[in-house]
Amino acid sequence: MNQPMRDDMDFKALVGDVQPLGRTNLADTGKKRSQATEAQQARREAAQAVLDERNFLSDDFVDLLPPFDPMEFLREGVQQAVVDKLRQGGYPVQAQLHLIRRPLAECRRLLFPFVHDAYSHDLRSVMIVHGRGREMDSPANVLRSYLAKWLQQFEEVQAYTSAQSSDGGLGATWVMLRKSERAKASNRERQQKRRG
Repeated sequence: MNQPMRDDMDFKALVGDVQPLGRTNLADTGKKRSQATEAQQARREAAQAVLDERNFLSDDFVDLLPPFDPMEFLREGVQQAVVDKLRQGGYPVQAQLHLIRRPLAECRRLLFPFVHDAYSHDLRSVMIVHGRGREMDSPANVLRSYLAKWLQQFEEVQAYTSAQSSDGGLGATWVMLRKSERAKASNRERQQKRRG
């Protein structure tokens, strides 16, 4: 008797009388996924319509960025050192939004709540992964060009810059959000406690 047959017999002796699993590899939880009711679907669509109505991001014509040029923007009053630290990954990634291979309209729809939610949760440094095309009119470069335009339309965005190659390079953008009023008040309170 050869070794593989002996191993097979030893295995059968150890496990005893077992039955192979069926073809499906899914557990039966006893629950069936229910379809959304018409009322639930109507509520979802109404909520999405309100969000779409508030979305001020322009989908008008945009000048395309050269695909190998890094992106950078800072508002007046923001120090260049902040952008340099941001570009070098000196701030932790507090949230990420992945937009690679998504249609432009969907990217516009996803970016709006992402920035507002990050700001409302007092996040300061977020990353948007969008990819980078080699051609000027490639979908990734078109998205990148719109993203540069859209980010400047948010009052919450203080600065943005293309990431280092270790963080995604020209296919990812670091974004610095301004402090919310709540975060500023919390900062003042901590400073006063330290002085007192």
